[in-house]
Amino acid sequence: MGNPHILAIPYPSQGHVIPLMELSLQLVKKGFKVTFVNTEFIHKRVLSALSKEDSVGELINLVSIPDGMEPWEDRSDLGKLCQDIFRVMPGELEKLVKDIKRTDDNEITCIIADENLGWALEVAEKMKIKKAAFWPGSAAVLALIFSIPNLIQDGILDSDGTILRHEMITLTSTMPAMNPKQFAWASLGNSNTERIIFNLLGETNRNVKLADRIICNTSYELEPAALALFPEILPIGPLLADHQLGKSSGYFWPADASCLAWLDQQPYQSVIYVAFGSITIFDQKQFEELALGLEVAKRPFLWVVRPDTMDEKSDMFLKVVMARIGKCGRTVGWTHQQAVLNHPSVGCFLSHCGWNSTMEGLSNGVPFLCWPYFADQFLNQTYICDVWKVGLSLDKDASGIITRGEIKNKVETLLNDKEFKERALIHQEKVTSGTQDNGYSDKNMSNFIEWMEM
Repeated sequence: MGNPHILAIPYPSQGHVIPLMELSLQLVKKGFKVTFVNTEFIHKRVLSALSKEDSVGELINLVSIPDGMEPWEDRSDLGKLCQDIFRVMPGELEKLVKDIKRTDDNEITCIIADENLGWALEVAEKMKIKKAAFWPGSAAVLALIFSIPNLIQDGILDSDGTILRHEMITLTSTMPAMNPKQFAWASLGNSNTERIIFNLLGETNRNVKLADRIICNTSYELEPAALALFPEILPIGPLLADHQLGKSSGYFWPADASCLAWLDQQPYQSVIYVAFGSITIFDQKQFEELALGLEVAKRPFLWVVRPDTMDEKSDMFLKVVMARIGKCGRTVGWTHQQAVLNHPSVGCFLSHCGWNSTMEGLSNGVPFLCWPYFADQFLNQTYICDVWKVGLSLDKDASGIITRGEIKNKVETLLNDKEFKERALIHQEKVTSGTQDNGYSDKNMSNFIEWMEM
């Protein structure tokens, strides 16, 4: 028998693919063989975004299975996507594992499945393969999901996920308070989708009991209370791209590295880095206010404007604003975020507060301006602003818009108050210490690797 052969399967979303890819690359370094299974739709995107220098395809076996949707269907319809995945992918995964067994000397010895694909643990159970559940978000959100039966029992939720009581709740006295209307499944903007996702989380809770290990992209230093509440959650994070100069693999868009040379020209800690992850979409009014806010802030900025968010009107407006701003501002379609956050000229991170971005900002000691959009991002903002105190939230006006004045004022406040940067550096030290030799995350990772090798 050859090296242990891991099959890693992420939920088909950017924030899920990147950390599991990072974990896979770390396992390859330790001598594991890894087969990484994306949906066909995501697989094509990842392959087309890989740069010529990226060796991930040589290190990891990148394969795909169908997600049950037609190529032209809208995968941002999360409810339909999840239902189709559940209908088609379990059978396809089983077929893939059997094919590997038939054609490969190294059959699969362990399946690491995104917790949102709990059915993959059922497949592993059926095929008598070791199984680990991987959670790419915060332990607090996972603790919330695990607590759903109690929340129903306490009358906070209905059995279909509807919020019945609207006061702030805490899972334990040492965890941050949560607003039920911002629960991860309750802030998706469509009640039918919210119900489907809530039912899926019920499945997740049932299937996760099958997992031999539950690993999480967080660190004990950041979330001691959530991890104490559910000690079976093993923090192994942050999973960051230290293997190739902060250049993650698994992007859905080609990364533009030319902005790093532009950053080299900017003063120390002066640049506002603006990036909203892979899903956030603004309406025209909010997009324009953001552009004008960056203009009136009168500071250099690097803004990631994803290709899929631009229509003709936005494009024209942005060109006019950027012509006025000149060399002080720079936009890119997508970039190597960790390399940017690690750059000495970056002064703050205007972010949607996705968990990957949160971990990347913290690990580089960069203060935040928080602009959450949906799902877990509101709770991540609570951590950033209220628990770790390394950022400020941006507040909407009466019509639900974050105005240019609000952007300008919060940029000034954040960058003029040295304490935000000081606390950010303290948390950088905290979060990175766990992955160093004999740190908490490092020990968990070593134990996890040992268990997979047995």
